[in-house]
Amino acid sequence: MKRYINPYIAGIALGFVLFASFFLCGKGLGGSAAWARLSAWLMHLIAPAHIEHSPYFGHYFAHGRNPLHVWLVFLGIGTFLGGLVSSFLNGRSRIEVNRGPAISVRGRLIYALAGGILVGFASRLGLGCTSGQGLTGASLLSLGSWAFLFSVFFGGYATAYLVRNGWL
Repeated sequence: MKRYINPYIAGIALGFVLFASFFLCGKGLGGSAAWARLSAWLMHLIAPAHIEHSPYFGHYFAHGRNPLHVWLVFLGIGTFLGGLVSSFLNGRSRIEVNRGPAISVRGRLIYALAGGILVGFASRLGLGCTSGQGLTGASLLSLGSWAFLFSVFFGGYATAYLVRNGWL
């Protein structure tokens, strides 16, 4: 039997984690910064001079710094490992592609990859991912973050309405 946590309890727990993040680290939660730093570190292995002089990634290496020595990188690693351990403990660790009857496995993977690339690019362009904007920004009463949240929910419902036939 699969066990699921009550979403209201999970939301309250996430609120406490966000509070602890502000209290202990002086900053909120976010995930895109960790991936940007990991990308910079990986690219630095291949082309160090190019990355160090890059207007976007160069500041991660200023004064001999290592881009991985930031707590958000460890948060990202812990989130990944925590999800992996949870999937094994709850018997949900199988490789599968969830899709509707109107789309092929290949089509689903192409759409998922394209969506991931767009979201990753947009999160860096918007200076924060959904976690950073939705949780941290909204908790700080940032008007831009609240506009982002309403846009995400409206866009999600509109998209679900338009693509529902592919999943039913």
